[in-house]
Order: sequence, then structure tokens, then C-alpha cells
Amino acid sequence: MNPSARIDIDAPLDVVWSVMTDTERYAEWNPFVERAETAQPPAVGNPIVLHVVWAGGGRTRSPERITALDGPVTDPATGTTTALMSYVYEGLPARLGLVRGVRHQRLTQRPGGPTTYETVEEFRGPLVRLAGPGRVADGFRRHAEGLKARAERTAASRREG
Repeated sequence: MNPSARIDIDAPLDVVWSVMTDTERYAEWNPFVERAETAQPPAVGNPIVLHVVWAGGGRTRSPERITALDGPVTDPATGTTTALMSYVYEGLPARLGLVRGVRHQRLTQRPGGPTTYETVEEFRGPLVRLAGPGRVADGFRRHAEGLKARAERTAASRREG
């Protein structure tokens, strides 16, 4: 099972992207990843340590490495704008070949439409079951809902200001 979440956000893609990549402010809106430690600005190849909060209140640190940070690009033929942020898990289980994971966070916005946020963790390895795919999926859902709320507030305040 590859945990995933999807949500439509009533904000321009560039606003959603700016919230996603402002890792220093995750604590202000993200109920799943309360902190993301990485060099600023985030860049491909940089390590990133995610401080995860599970639904039950448990906490863990997840060492990752940023593998994609493809900012907004608009397809001239369709007018669709996309962006992608990805990172790979580098914890001890990954180094031992027991659990491997790559998380992708994709944004898509068609002309005049909302921004769609989709995230998926591609898990593989003999101990994937122990990685807790169900609780990761719950965390992704909470992350998506927090991102939606933050980006929509940000977009509304930009329209007003």
C-alpha cells in the first residue's frame, strides 16, 4: 500500500508552492510535519529532517534527502501549471534495505480551476508493513488539509491587500 492524499485548494498554484517550500514555517500550519530542518532555501540534494507528529500524539524524526524541487511551470499548449517536490527516506531501515520510501508532492492547476495537491509515498522493502502505511496516510490527509487552509488564507489576504 502506498499512502496518499489528494485535495483541491482554492488558491493559485504559486501561492500553494510558496507555502509548501517555506519549510521554516511548517509549525504554523502543518499538523503532521511540525518542523522541517533543511538549509534555506531548500534545494535538490539537501538533507531534510522531518519532525513528524502522529495522530495519537507520538513523534518521530524522519531523515530524508530532497530529490526534486521543480517549481511552477506552465504548459503553453494547455495552460496547465504543475510543480513537484520529492524526497527520499534515508533512515536506518532504508540504509539496511528493509524499508525504502520516496514521497512525491505534486501540484496541478488547470486554467481557471483550483490547485490540486496530491502526495504519495512509494514504499518498498520487506518491512513496509512496520512503517505504518495507514498512519502515514492519515498524516498525509492532515498535511493536505493544513496546506489547503494555509494557502487559502494566504491567497485571500493577498487579494485583500
